[in-house]
Amino acid sequence: MIYRFLVSGRVQGVYYRKYTSDRLQRLGVTGYIRNLSDGRVEAVVNPKNINISQIISVLKEGSAMSRVENIEYDEIDNNTEFERFEIRY
Repeated sequence: MIYRFLVSGRVQGVYYRKYTSDRLQRLGVTGYIRNLSDGRVEAVVNPKNINISQIISVLKEGSAMSRVENIEYDEIDNNTEFERFEIRY
């Protein structure tokens, strides 16, 4: 099961991707996180055996300078096997 999260608020230019990537890597999930041109951040995550609520908690927390206003997510059809969790540019 792969999930796509769209995070809005003050999430670009505030180390949100780096902080969140580090935390998700420690949880053991795989996938990626990247900035979108509309100011949101997209995270595509294979949670493995991690509860989805733990992932949402990490995404809500963000970095010290970020401010998450909204998180939308859904399951997506993606047969990609991610080797790790990474920041995409």
